Amino acid sequence: MAERTTTAPGKRGAALRAPRDSGMLTVPSELPLASSLQSAWVFAASPRLLIFLPAILIPACVSSSPAFLMMYSVYKLNKQGAGGWSPLVSNKYQWLQIDLGERMEITAVATQGGYGSSNWVTSYLLMFSDSGRNWKQYRQEDSIWGFVGNANADSVVYYRLQPSIKARFLRFIPLEWNPKGRIGMRIEVFGCAYRSEVVDLDGKSCLLYRFDQKSLSAIKDVISLKFKTMQSDGILLHREGQNGDHITLELRRGKLFLLINSGNAKPPSAHAPVRLTLGSLLDDQHWHSVLIQRLGTQVNFTVDEHRHHFRAQGEFSYLHLDYEISFGGIPAPGKPVSFPRKHFHGCLENLFYNGVDIIDLAKRQDPQMIVMGNVSFSCSQPQSVPVTFLSPRSYLALPGSFGEDEISATFQFRTWNKAGLLLFTELQLVSGGLLLFLDDGKVKLHLYHPGKLPSDITAGVGLNDGQWHSVSLSAKRNYMSVVVDGQVASASPSQGPEQIYSGGTFYFGGCPDSSFGSKCKSPLGGFQGCMRLISICHEVVDLISLQPGALGNFSDLQIDSCGITDRCLPNYCEHGGECSQSWDTFHCNCANTGYRGATCHNSIYEQSCEAYKHKGNTSGFYYIDADGSGPLEPFLLYCNMTVVISKQTSDGLLSFFPHFCIQETAWTIIQHNGSDVTRVRNTNPENPYTGFFEYVASMEQLQATINRAEHCEQELTYYCKKSRLVSKEDGTPLSWWVGRTNETQTYWGGSLPDPQKCTCGLEGNCVDSQYYCNCDADRNEWTNDTGFLSYKEHLPVTRIVITDTGRPHSEAAYKLGPLLCRGDTSFNTEASYLHFPTFHGELSADVSFFFKTTASSGVFLENLGITDFIRIELRSPAVVTFSFDVGNGPFEISVQSPTHFNDNQWHHVRVERNIKEASVRVDQLSPRTQPAPADGHVLLQLNSQLFVGGTATRQRGFLGCIRSLQLNGEALDLEERARVTPGVEPGCGGHCSSYGRLCHHGGTCREKPSGFSCDCTSSAYAGPFCSDEISAYFGSGSSVIYNFQENYSLSKNSSSHAASFHGDTRLSRETIKFSFRTTRTPSLLLYLSSFYKEYLSVIIAKNGSLQIRYKLNRYQEPDVVNFDFKNMADGELHHVKINREEAVVFVEESFLSLKMFSLIASSSLGIFKDSDSGNHLSLVRLQSQEVTQVSAVETWAREHSDVDQETALAGAQGFLGCLSAVQVSHVAPLKAALQPSRPAPITISGHVTESSCVAQAGTDATSRERTHSFADHSGTRDDREPLTNTIKSDSAVIGGLIAVVIFILLCITAIAVRIYQQKRLYKRNEAKRSENVDNAEAVLKSELNIQNAVSENQKEYFF
Repeated sequence: MAERTTTAPGKRGAALRAPRDSGMLTVPSELPLASSLQSAWVFAASPRLLIFLPAILIPACVSSSPAFLMMYSVYKLNKQGAGGWSPLVSNKYQWLQIDLGERMEITAVATQGGYGSSNWVTSYLLMFSDSGRNWKQYRQEDSIWGFVGNANADSVVYYRLQPSIKARFLRFIPLEWNPKGRIGMRIEVFGCAYRSEVVDLDGKSCLLYRFDQKSLSAIKDVISLKFKTMQSDGILLHREGQNGDHITLELRRGKLFLLINSGNAKPPSAHAPVRLTLGSLLDDQHWHSVLIQRLGTQVNFTVDEHRHHFRAQGEFSYLHLDYEISFGGIPAPGKPVSFPRKHFHGCLENLFYNGVDIIDLAKRQDPQMIVMGNVSFSCSQPQSVPVTFLSPRSYLALPGSFGEDEISATFQFRTWNKAGLLLFTELQLVSGGLLLFLDDGKVKLHLYHPGKLPSDITAGVGLNDGQWHSVSLSAKRNYMSVVVDGQVASASPSQGPEQIYSGGTFYFGGCPDSSFGSKCKSPLGGFQGCMRLISICHEVVDLISLQPGALGNFSDLQIDSCGITDRCLPNYCEHGGECSQSWDTFHCNCANTGYRGATCHNSIYEQSCEAYKHKGNTSGFYYIDADGSGPLEPFLLYCNMTVVISKQTSDGLLSFFPHFCIQETAWTIIQHNGSDVTRVRNTNPENPYTGFFEYVASMEQLQATINRAEHCEQELTYYCKKSRLVSKEDGTPLSWWVGRTNETQTYWGGSLPDPQKCTCGLEGNCVDSQYYCNCDADRNEWTNDTGFLSYKEHLPVTRIVITDTGRPHSEAAYKLGPLLCRGDTSFNTEASYLHFPTFHGELSADVSFFFKTTASSGVFLENLGITDFIRIELRSPAVVTFSFDVGNGPFEISVQSPTHFNDNQWHHVRVERNIKEASVRVDQLSPRTQPAPADGHVLLQLNSQLFVGGTATRQRGFLGCIRSLQLNGEALDLEERARVTPGVEPGCGGHCSSYGRLCHHGGTCREKPSGFSCDCTSSAYAGPFCSDEISAYFGSGSSVIYNFQENYSLSKNSSSHAASFHGDTRLSRETIKFSFRTTRTPSLLLYLSSFYKEYLSVIIAKNGSLQIRYKLNRYQEPDVVNFDFKNMADGELHHVKINREEAVVFVEESFLSLKMFSLIASSSLGIFKDSDSGNHLSLVRLQSQEVTQVSAVETWAREHSDVDQETALAGAQGFLGCLSAVQVSHVAPLKAALQPSRPAPITISGHVTESSCVAQAGTDATSRERTHSFADHSGTRDDREPLTNTIKSDSAVIGGLIAVVIFILLCITAIAVRIYQQKRLYKRNEAKRSENVDNAEAVLKSELNIQNAVSENQKEYFF
């Protein structure tokens, strides 16, 4: 990383600032190594003093690209600032090179434009080399962007290089310059001397160091070195012992592998797993640093700037190793070679083992050193010249022999791309050519000849792995062959001409523009990568000759440098995502990780059961990711969302309220391996018993879950018989438990964190008032101390210790329940305009929150750095914008909505930024994405406070509410910060505006302190979200009658929605909905009558058609609405909706057909009247079927003297089938009958069974959960207890029914308990318990039951 500073002339150095990530400025003792600026600088040793001196130029040679014009002498500087370099031709192939004479440590560079001119460079690359060949580019933040240069000719731009460069040669390559001038530079280089010890190993030699045994530490090792090589494989160091212990550092395929085995791991082999891998492309003939620090089995492994910490494999805390270590290979004198590995071929520098200079000992021929093979103490410089094809437009055209009867070429290449042209050459005498290209990572040789069948040869596989691969092709006469990595892949007769003659020009990597007249073809695009060791017709090509234009032609090449980079190092794919790459970018495969997004950053799972509840999920097993996008993995647990709230009435009975039976609380249930009762005997303080609890989640996952929850608890039961918790003599704890803080706790279930107290001690009801716990009474009979531990900081319980069961007849037992947590702190924290510590999301960051406002604009969140920043704001009423800068200039991403966001409703915003892209999503709108620059800065560096609801300048503040603000999965406590911030109020209710849509079928969303609930009172459905249908199977002779007539004064004050009918005596509109399934005709589905002898009936006619009959005038015949287009008595489920507005009726059937009808009679229905007459809604009214059909019709007609003949016939026939979700305006009669929430005027006759109409036809509906079967009784009833008289009429029958119901409920309860036990979460690494342990709980319960029976007779209670 390089830190930039710009100063004006005459003030050089005054504005020098610290790196963005350091926070302070340190100034080392540095000298200008070379200069072409107007004067030179020296950094003094004092960190507070910058000394301005005349130019001091260490002897250096300055050279440049061949075509240049020296404006002034670059070697002489003067106080007037004359001098500088300006080439004659300004293009991107110019360069300025400095030779420092020997390797130096370069710590800073500075540039200036040409003196007194309009020539300056606005951006440039900085290259370095040891030999003047094989250049490497200095990178900033792993980016290949160049340095930003000057904006004028006079200001000086400094860059401090971190890390520093150790090299002899520097090269400045201008990329852009003043468009109104030309290239012009004055440069200055700062640094200091660099000393090193070097050894050159030839691939057959190595060094063996035998050290003093007395000075050896078996626990600690520190190894540091630098290496450079052109070979991709080789052993760097190895040390082993007699028991298989070893440390090995090996270069494989250009990566470093470190394997440490302590005791029980096998020696490395071709298939042995490698413990740690670092680095990539390390065979580039440049220096790479390695540091290995081992303390016991804890290891720090560092390669260049990348570091990993890990624990070595094995059981021992130290390694049993021999007293020797080898470098560069494994000689193993006198022992069999257990590691048949390739020796290292290259150079080692500054090799230290536990502070010992190994190379210095070898040079001095120290007796502790054994040098094997030929070594030299200077580093040779292989003269391989690579070229880099930077873009798909790059190409290299080289001349070849014309008219030869043989075509041959060899070269090496490396790339990440799967496809691209490697080589094309034309053929003489015939139109066509030879194409050698990559396709899906394979090399293909293609003979192109118009009019002939193409001839292809395929060789190699997976050649886009970034490694060097050698290719050789040959075509002679009618025979072609291709060799890849020394393997002859194929040779076949040509299908083309009988004789092949070379066409003269060889195009490598791509084709020039068609305007050049070339016949070159590139079907899969250009090649991006590196090539070297090119030869044509058995003659090696001197690629250095390309630069002055003496050989061939090219475009967009980088010569004498391989610019390949590993974009998967470091691996920016989070949470185990698999990284793959091309030349320009990388991709993350997030399959099977549990995460998604460009870098696998976002969890696909919710962070709590509460979050699943808010999405509408019901009870079940779910994966929870407690820290969201954090490092913790998801884990499986059970979410219990079916909590029933009950209220005790004055008569001692429980009255259930279904509209309160909702998912009021979502309980998170985390199991462990100790849920059964465990008995303990024969323990004492010297021989204690310790029980350990292992949970289905790690301790880090548990802590994140607990911290996120509002409340957690865990039931701990301690059974005791002559087993005390505390010593009577000195109060020493005799039993205790330990939580996640690893601290001893002596309080027990139900107590606060007070030492040595139990629930009975707080409530004052212990069996012996002298003690605070029942067990401390030390009685020779079973008792217990039971309760819930609810102090979150101490949960969960990880182990229990028992020491007082060693006395005669002394015994204890314990049982620990699962960890239970509820609530989610992220759903009830709201506030605005707050500030928090700096947000750290350097490589990946995500922000999510809810907001609601009526303002047209405002800033939600802002955090600033020196130049970097992030900001999320409401830009306009319909636009949310995310702005940010990570050093590449500001970017903005906006989401625009077709509707306004300032509607005072809750809206959800999620923003993510990583090194691949940035994205914004609001509510369910399509997300907007902005790709990151391919080679830009990637680190987001912020240093100010995080402002929520405003900005650092106190402008454009947000007016409204923000809640559930999360940064990288961590929820900020807005409520707590709001309490101490002036002008900000905690609390901003409105969960229903976010989640109210989850309440279905007319359910009403009700606000709760930490969430919401759905009130299903006015809905025909039940359940947490009013989505569970209320259906019933009607048997023969059954009916349900809902009587609207109540005492008027009582109804007027009632909270029931049915009371809304009582405000008027006439009903001019109503909405009726229901579903049905039947095969009987005719049938009466619904009958609604009034005091005025007006009625509405819905019937199935004899032909199966649906008829709706309105009689709104007692003196006229009823209006009939017919649906006669199909048979409704077909056993299928039909949905009917009737909506009347005065004389206009809309009827919808099965959500498909909608018809409108006009009534002739009166437009109002007098359904209610303040009278004692029998005004009622009858769903089904059926007389006994023992009489004949005629008499049944007559009987029904007499009871309903005002009905028409068709309605009477349907009423007499009755209904046999299923009715569901019956709703009459705000009244749900069927629900009131089957699931009464309060006393209701309901009469149930016959066999009515709660069922499901959506079940398949033929299903036995009588097997459903609840059955209401009462005889039909007449007579008046108390309005407050409408079923009392009915039940009292036959107390014996009802008593029997109650007994049956109780028995059924007990059976259901037993079955439910059994099912719950079978669904218990799997237990990790749980040992098989013995039969004695399996039976412990049963035996203990048996003893407790016997004791309880005796105690009951003695009138003493212990539980």
